Amino acid sequence: MSASANLRPGANSFIIRLGQAHDVPGLTHLINAAFRVEQPFIGGDRTDPDGVRAYMEKGKFLLAEDCVGLAGCVYVELRGDRGYLGLLGVDPPRQGTGLGRKLMDAAENYFREAGCCAVDLRIISGRTPLLAFYRHHGYLETGTAPFAPDVPVKVPCHYICMSKRLV
Repeated sequence: MSASANLRPGANSFIIRLGQAHDVPGLTHLINAAFRVEQPFIGGDRTDPDGVRAYMEKGKFLLAEDCVGLAGCVYVELRGDRGYLGLLGVDPPRQGTGLGRKLMDAAENYFREAGCCAVDLRIISGRTPLLAFYRHHGYLETGTAPFAPDVPVKVPCHYICMSKRLV
């Protein structure tokens, strides 16, 4: 998978490609930087190199790069005729540029090409601004799920599950 995305006039061009084993260190750093916003509810880093490798065994990462380096990522996993999307992250200095939307489009196209009829995702209940972001992009709430028991939390959390039909 490879696509070039120009975010706005004058913005850098981004190449979106599949992540490889050699990307694990940079991807780990990017995810942890992008998810620092969760520190009020979750203790510690979001992932480590072993965690990224474990994700790569079940699914794939789509990575956005420009001339500076790794700029964003999204995890995609095929689950029968449905796709699962997670770990959408953008390098903090590049947030607000539209790159998150470009990665969402790339993930949804990945699932369409794989024959999926829908995409599922889940967000941490404490990240309420994400509800509006995903609703704006056509996702609807489908329920809740208990939070991962092995993740150290600072406040009670649960997952909000959302889905979008692909057309």
